[in-house]
Amino acid sequence: MILTGPEITESVTDGRIAISPFSPDQVNPNSYNVKLGGTLMSYRDKVVDAYHPNPTETIQLPEDGYVLQPDQLYLGHTEERIGSDIYVPLLFGRSSVGRLGLFVEITAPIGDIGFHGQWTLMLSPVQPLRVYHGMKIGQIMFFVSSGEIDLYAGKYQSAVGPQESRYWRDRVAVTS
Repeated sequence: MILTGPEITESVTDGRIAISPFSPDQVNPNSYNVKLGGTLMSYRDKVVDAYHPNPTETIQLPEDGYVLQPDQLYLGHTEERIGSDIYVPLLFGRSSVGRLGLFVEITAPIGDIGFHGQWTLMLSPVQPLRVYHGMKIGQIMFFVSSGEIDLYAGKYQSAVGPQESRYWRDRVAVTS
């Protein structure tokens, strides 16, 4: 089951969902709009290595916006800190943003029960696109879980700002 807008609001009020800052005007019929935070990150090297940490550069979004370029992955973040120890959150780009040619969540829309933090957004434009700090960039939905809950306690817990991949931490040593 997916939570309706009024249930999202009630769940924030009674603490089953944490959204900070929370604004009632961002509640939709069955989702909550999230805004783009003020920082972007991109990888410096042309080749990104999954088995090693990769150098990044940070971009602070200026008041007049920042132009994203095609063939470049940008890591952004939600302005809101979001989490729930009860519901499964899923984040998707808004259709209005998709119609501008921006992919917001390419491969990882599902969040873990127990994650609390700002969500990292994988931003990939199909053409040059100016984005702004605070623009409504995506929407998060909450689903009812079934079964015993094992709360998330992973490497991205309590994230603030965009988080580069830490896949390299998961690498299993290969033996010959």
